[in-house]
Amino acid sequence: MLDTPSRLTAFLSELRHRRVFRVAAVYACVAFIIFQIVDATFEPLRLPDWASTLVVVLLALGFPIAVALAWAFDITEKGIVRTKGKAQVSATSLRPILTSWTLAVIAALAVLAAAWSWWGRPATSTRDKSIAVLPFVNFSEEEGDWFSDGITDDILTHLSKIGDLKVIARTSVMQYKNTEKRIRDIGRELGVATILEGSVRRAGNRVRISSQLVDAETEEHLWAETYDRDLTDIFAIQSDVAKKIAAALKATLTPEEKSRIERKPTENLDAYEFYLKGKYLWEKRQNQQDIVIARGLLEKAIELDNNLLLAKLKL
Repeated sequence: MLDTPSRLTAFLSELRHRRVFRVAAVYACVAFIIFQIVDATFEPLRLPDWASTLVVVLLALGFPIAVALAWAFDITEKGIVRTKGKAQVSATSLRPILTSWTLAVIAALAVLAAAWSWWGRPATSTRDKSIAVLPFVNFSEEEGDWFSDGITDDILTHLSKIGDLKVIARTSVMQYKNTEKRIRDIGRELGVATILEGSVRRAGNRVRISSQLVDAETEEHLWAETYDRDLTDIFAIQSDVAKKIAAALKATLTPEEKSRIERKPTENLDAYEFYLKGKYLWEKRQNQQDIVIARGLLEKAIELDNNLLLAKLKL
């Protein structure tokens, strides 16, 4: 009766005889190459995240199948035949053991390298370029939240015009207004890699906007800037924030997208303010009177600038 070392030697010899180690090593190397191809091509092709995950799952499921087939079948001159077990295995033969262990080590190293390449790499750029814009905090003494919420919406709209960015919709982020949750928790709930937060303070014709782009996992600041300018520069501030964020996330900004971001919705600041007030009241409406007042404000905005499409879309 064979002891445990002899059984192990016999089993390893049988695996070598059936070319299981060789198949495992080749499969692992091919899987590693496929991982590299997926990593290099899926992002430029803008394929969805689930596509690369599907490849990983299929390759993982295919490994035990390949090993099982290698154990049961062999490819010969007569075609695919069922593998016959080795009749006799020499327990004292050292070369088969070393060869089997060598193949096993190669296969293990290839699998570990593939796993490290996939799971240990930094987050994919698709996730790196995902962002949520939290409602800016209102520090204005004279103005209500209509102004800070309007600035938040406009910056979010500008970012949404950049096709290389994944921007979370306004309806999903408004729940975090005045929240005390940590950035890390918000990022995980929304499934984004970065968070834009900030504050707005307006005093007369002066406005100060502070914004910070934060890594949702580490809570480190990736970019931050404070704008202290005249109200007439409000549109330039919004477009500049969008462009700076695109640069910080290394997002591609096409000339057409850049032009759309820099385009002013109106040259009439009074019309813009009526629009922001009307939009804010319309979204917060609680009764028929709120609706009437909101429509009146939006109509006033159009009277001052008939080309203000934002207000027209709200009517």
